[in-house]
Amino acid sequence: MKVYLNGKLVDKKKACISVFDHGFLYGDGVFEGIRSYDGLVFKLKEHIDRLYESAHSINLDIRLTPKQMIDAIIKTLKANELKDAYIRLIVSRGQGDLGLDPRKCRGNETIVIITDKIKLYPEKLYKEGMEIITVPTVRNVSSALNPQIKSLNYLNNILAKIEAVNSGFQEALMLNAQGYVAECTGDNVFILKNGAMYTPPHYMGSLKGITRNAVIGIAKKLKISCQEQVLTRHEIFVSDECFLTGTAAEIIPVVKVDARAIGNAKPGKVTKKIMKEFKKLTKTAGVKYNT
Repeated sequence: MKVYLNGKLVDKKKACISVFDHGFLYGDGVFEGIRSYDGLVFKLKEHIDRLYESAHSINLDIRLTPKQMIDAIIKTLKANELKDAYIRLIVSRGQGDLGLDPRKCRGNETIVIITDKIKLYPEKLYKEGMEIITVPTVRNVSSALNPQIKSLNYLNNILAKIEAVNSGFQEALMLNAQGYVAECTGDNVFILKNGAMYTPPHYMGSLKGITRNAVIGIAKKLKISCQEQVLTRHEIFVSDECFLTGTAAEIIPVVKVDARAIGNAKPGKVTKKIMKEFKKLTKTAGVKYNT
């Protein structure tokens, strides 16, 4: 495997950063998870736009232009001869010292691009649906750390994932500090009720997911009403269908939440239709390249 590290492609074993890097010391940086399908990087512009917005929000300047960053991603994919891949793009503030002050970070930021294959959940769950639980760890409040910043500090989500795994589940539903549905540990949440689709608004603590936005676009194309609406667990429990969306997860049906069956406890018809349309979209919406 070749890893892009500060402008050079290096072997995986030689891809090293300083222990004084602020990303390593404090999670001081941003990232994006991106996918390619058969030589097409899905929604690449949208991912790059979000990366630069996250960086701007934490006052981190990226020396590469968005076009140069896109070229670096394509270069890394080609070097690894990958047509279907998961891409992890990481930008940290760079090498500093043991203090918090970001002004002490010397030189340029650290840019890392890793490409590999990924399968977040077993194929069986995409066909039969997933069971999830609500966990005690609540989503960070937006006034402390805005969920639109894809920060390298993912401990909030990791703690929730640990609680799910310790309870025997693959995924967890996270509420915000007010008790409303925010998102799952790495996915956005959608429900369907009486033919209409609903998802929590961003101010509830959810990320503006790229796949989430793609699904909203698919719903519009299929003439399915889709609204951002504040949701409680009750609305989830009594929904007709439920599914999660994310770059790594793609679209996965949920058939039980906190031991309550969703609909008939099987992936719903609309969910299956959305999954089918999403697969079509991955063949056309993005940046094409040849290995």
